[in-house]
Amino acid sequence: MLDALVSAFANITSGVHLLYLFGGVFLGLAIGVFPGLGGIVGMSLLMPFLYGMDQVSAIAMLIGMVAVIPTSDTFTSVLMGIPGSSASQATVLDGFPLAKQGHAAKALGAAFSASLFGGLFGALVLTAFVLIARPLILAFGSAELFMLGILGLSMVGVLAGSSIWKGLAACGLGLLIGSIGGAPATGEERMSFNISYLIDGIPLVVVGLGIFAVPEIVDLLRQRRSVAGTSSLGSGWLDGFRDMIRYRWLCLRCASIGTIVGALPGLGGSVVDWIAYGHVVQTSKDKSKFGQGDIRGVLAPESANNAKEGGGLVPTLLFGIPGSGSMAVFLGGMVLLGLEPGPSMVGSQLDITYTIVWSLALANVIGAGSCLFLSPYIARLTTIRYVLMAPFMVMVITFAAFQATRDLGDLLSLAGVGILGIYMKRFGWPRPALLIGFVLADNVETYLYQALQFYEWSFLTRPIVLIVGAITLISIWMGARKKPADQSGTTQPLRSRATDLKPQVCFALTLAGFFAFALFDAFLQSFLGGVFTGGVALVMLPMSLWIIFRLLRGEAMDPMNYDHEVEDGFAGDPDRANLYYYMYWLGGFILSCMTIGYLMSLVGFFMAFLYFEARLSWPRILLLTGLSTGFMVSLAKIMVLDFPPGLLQSLVELPWPFR
Repeated sequence: MLDALVSAFANITSGVHLLYLFGGVFLGLAIGVFPGLGGIVGMSLLMPFLYGMDQVSAIAMLIGMVAVIPTSDTFTSVLMGIPGSSASQATVLDGFPLAKQGHAAKALGAAFSASLFGGLFGALVLTAFVLIARPLILAFGSAELFMLGILGLSMVGVLAGSSIWKGLAACGLGLLIGSIGGAPATGEERMSFNISYLIDGIPLVVVGLGIFAVPEIVDLLRQRRSVAGTSSLGSGWLDGFRDMIRYRWLCLRCASIGTIVGALPGLGGSVVDWIAYGHVVQTSKDKSKFGQGDIRGVLAPESANNAKEGGGLVPTLLFGIPGSGSMAVFLGGMVLLGLEPGPSMVGSQLDITYTIVWSLALANVIGAGSCLFLSPYIARLTTIRYVLMAPFMVMVITFAAFQATRDLGDLLSLAGVGILGIYMKRFGWPRPALLIGFVLADNVETYLYQALQFYEWSFLTRPIVLIVGAITLISIWMGARKKPADQSGTTQPLRSRATDLKPQVCFALTLAGFFAFALFDAFLQSFLGGVFTGGVALVMLPMSLWIIFRLLRGEAMDPMNYDHEVEDGFAGDPDRANLYYYMYWLGGFILSCMTIGYLMSLVGFFMAFLYFEARLSWPRILLLTGLSTGFMVSLAKIMVLDFPPGLLQSLVELPWPFR
């Protein structure tokens, strides 16, 4: 044991190890800043360079990237309202409102301080428990993981705004969208309309970008100002650090949640930030500012999602079971280097295990420090007129969405989910509730099927199932008990104009129609193939009809979030544009991509948008278009990524990068 500790310390303090660790950290910083790419793309990019490297140096690069991506993806989440990856989706809820209020510096300072704390805590816990974690992990089977999924779904109650009915319906919608494609138990196609793209379902990156990024881009464009609306970056970077100290016990609790949940294979990494966010909302006496710029809504998910990396290494190292997509690629890297996960990692290769653990802690320090150093410069993006940033953001999210499956269906799905996200935001339907349902759909259904196969319904009496179930009930009870009166879901009358009522009812009717179709589709499947979707639809259909009934009675389900501007079109405000105007811009760009290809469409989109919307001179238009296009071409070349092709590419042989 002592020899292993000494050897591990010598490894992490060697100059070569530190050099490769720095390399992995800064590559992770570059990858994490781009929304939708995340750890899987970054880790895959590193794989070709591992050949011929010694184990310790290669592990240093991999760990450097694993540690920093959950930190660096905070930039886009806070500054632009675009989730950098699945690990930073909950951060958007309060981080982006803080940036719009001119407190980007405070939000980033708090996020990176909490990330550093969570990362160090996760590494510390992993150091202490690497030898005793094995029996704990083995105690979690399919039944226990199913209950953990239910705990994640219970978070919808605190993400539902002032209408729990809309929150539950949105969560059910997410569960059904996440169930599109092959059934886990039987492989039967569900709700795919015989479209080959939908057989494997809609990718998470497409749903995340569509449900959050597209509505924010459209809204900021309509307001014709910068993200922050002020030239100030906030009240100081140290304020965020002071907030982390002030709420240190909250950060400690959420880091503990992140470490424990992150250690559970297949589920923890995708839901831990939502569980942490739900925890802070449910345990807070004052809930009024959540979703509007509460610093606690930044600290909780950020401390949890960095701590989860330490927890995620437990099943990866001890059992060869990756806890997330990035850990799956990390596992492949270990095998490529001749390292075999399993009991040997706490036996003959204990020194390698502790080298990995301590490298994780060191990489968190380097990564958080680097992000804090870069933040004052990157945060200035919020003071630039958004009409200048919007073409770049459209370029990034469409390119990132296409990398999900490299099919043109990715762009069409992005447009469809984006429209759904726009109307959900307009009419007060909670988008986070949909996303958490989507993220958990496949795992919850799989674990339920397995639990029933292994234990039948007796799985509900297993000790850990009962414990997690009790935690879920207590969590819901605490959230309901402390819910303020104005968020109790009581109804309030809508404004008298009929235009206020008709769009909401039409939207709710559309969702009810989807639930009815899902129920019909479930009857066409076998029992195992349709029981999950049929059960969800059977509950959601009457719930959506109840919402429609209340709307027809003239009751506003969520009056504080309802946006009358979608009908008014800002007709009385010359400084704001109609909602549909920018939806046509986005739709036209995607249609052009399908016709003449991404790169040529990008050049045309940049030039037209900067000329008609930003009112720039032609020299500036050509300069910005050239720089942006050159950047995307360089990125695609370096990372061996494809551009979306169009009809033109199938008819004419074009040179790279147009082919």
